[in-house]
Amino acid sequence: MPDLCRNGLPATLGGWLDLLDARHGASICLGLDRVLTVRDRLACNTGAAVITVGGTNGKGSVCAMLEAILCAEGYRVGSYTSPHLLRYNERVRVNGAEAGDEILAAAFAEVEAARGDVPLTWFEHGTLAAWKVFCDSKLDAVILEVGLGGRLDAVNVFDADCAIVTSVALDHMDYLGNTVEAIGFEKAGIFRAARPAIFGAPHPPQSLLDHAAATGAALWVCGRDFGFNGNKQQWDYWRFDAPPAQGTLTRRGGLAYPALRGANQLFNAASVVTALDTLRQRLPVSMQSIRQGLMQVVLPGRFQVLPGQPAVVLDVAHNPQAAGVLAENLGAMGFYPETWAVFGMLADKDVEGVAGRIKNRIGHWLPCTLPGARGLDGSALAKRLCAAGVEESKIEAVFGSPAAAFAAVQERVASDDRIVTFGSFLTVADVLGAIRNRC
Repeated sequence: MPDLCRNGLPATLGGWLDLLDARHGASICLGLDRVLTVRDRLACNTGAAVITVGGTNGKGSVCAMLEAILCAEGYRVGSYTSPHLLRYNERVRVNGAEAGDEILAAAFAEVEAARGDVPLTWFEHGTLAAWKVFCDSKLDAVILEVGLGGRLDAVNVFDADCAIVTSVALDHMDYLGNTVEAIGFEKAGIFRAARPAIFGAPHPPQSLLDHAAATGAALWVCGRDFGFNGNKQQWDYWRFDAPPAQGTLTRRGGLAYPALRGANQLFNAASVVTALDTLRQRLPVSMQSIRQGLMQVVLPGRFQVLPGQPAVVLDVAHNPQAAGVLAENLGAMGFYPETWAVFGMLADKDVEGVAGRIKNRIGHWLPCTLPGARGLDGSALAKRLCAAGVEESKIEAVFGSPAAAFAAVQERVASDDRIVTFGSFLTVADVLGAIRNRC
C-alpha cells in the first residue's frame, strides 16, 4: 500500500509511484484530449524554448547532448526522458541534476488535484508532473523526449520550438503501424508549422516528408541539408542555411568526437548542432560550449563500456536497427577471444530480428527472464534464439534474471574476453544495479 497522508494521497514519491502502478500498471493509452484537459487546468507555463525529441533510436543520446551543451553555455535547462534505469528521478532533471523526491511528489499531487475525474496513464501523469517542475524552475530551455511515437504521445501537448526525429525503424508496431511509412507519420506528429524540424538520418520516409510539408515545418534532413565528415581524430560539421539545401553553406571543423561511444553518435551530434543553430536567435551557443558539451556528455546504458577486465558493455538495444548499430560498434572495439551476451527481451519485441543482426558477434548466449507481464521467459527466449539461427551449443544456460546471468558469466569468462548486456532497459538496469550494489 502507498504511504498516505491525511487527505488520502501519497506523502512521498515512492507512494505516488506505487499508487499509479496500482491504478494503471504499464498501460498505454495514446491520445491527447485527456492530457490537454489536465494541462489546461494546471495553468502553468514557461518562457523556455522547448525542444522535443522523437525517433526510434537515438533519442536519449540527443537529449543528453542537448542538455550537456546548453548547461555548458550556462543556460538553465530542464530535461524529461524515459524510461529510467535505476531511479524515477533520472527522468526529470534541472541543470543536469535529478529532481528531488519532495519536488516530484509535490508535482504529482498538483497534477492529481488538477485532473479531477479525468483518467491519466502512469506516463501521462508523470509527463505533466515534469512540466510542472519545469514551469516552477524559471528555465531557459526544456528538452522533452517522446515516450512512444510522437503524434499521440503525452509530450506532444507542448508545442516544440524545434523538433528532432532521430531515426525511423520498425518498433512498437502494435501501436504505431507495421511499416516504416506508418511509423514515420506518427513520429512526424511532433513537427509544428513554421518551426524548425530535424530528421537525423539519411533517406527519411516519404510519410515524414509529406507531413512536414503539410504542416509547414522547416525540415532539415541529414545528408541533404546538414551532415558531417570525420577521421580518426576529429569530425567536421556542415549545414545549409535553409532547407532543402539552400542558402549559404556553413562549415565547422575540428570538433572532438562525442564522449558517447559509437559511430552512430555523429548523426546524433550533427542533429543537435543543427537544432541549436536553428534556435541561435533565442539560445545562442558558442563553439566552445558545443565542444565542451560533446566531450563531457554521459548517458548510462548506451554502448557504455565499463573500465576494467573483462570488458563489460551495457546497451539498451531492443530492436533490429539498434542491434545492428550495437553489432557495428562491437566490431570496432578490437579483438576479444570470446564475447558473452547477457540477453533479456520483452515478449512483444522482435527477438529474431535483434538476434539476426548481432548473432555473428556473440559466441556465448545467456538468455534470462525479464519481470512483469511483458517480460519474456528465459526458456522461451532461448527457443526464439534458436529460431533466429543461433546454434544451440552457443546457449550456455537459462537464468531467472539478468543479474543472475551476469553473476554466472563472471565465473566463466576470461579476463581478456568481453561481456555484452543488452536487449532491454530492464536487462541493463538489473545488471547495472547489481554492479553498483557490489561496489
